[in-house]
Amino acid sequence: MQDGETIVFVEVKARSRTNFGTPGEFVTSAKRRQLTLAAEAYLMQEALPDCPARFDVVEVYLSTGAINHIVNAFDACPNS
Repeated sequence: MQDGETIVFVEVKARSRTNFGTPGEFVTSAKRRQLTLAAEAYLMQEALPDCPARFDVVEVYLSTGAINHIVNAFDACPNS
């Protein structure tokens, strides 16, 4: 996805219940690291190493059908 000049990487998380947290809370540090590595690989493959990028999370609440888009949900993991 692209927002102006920024490449946007989106993680979608769905949950039927929020007893143990919101869907976005399940984007763990390991998942953030994995997404950062994937984003870096994509940007290098497409010859866009200096292109601005951001990471969004889309939360899907299955019980209500609600969707919440968290823009710039986390920063790229350092030393990925």
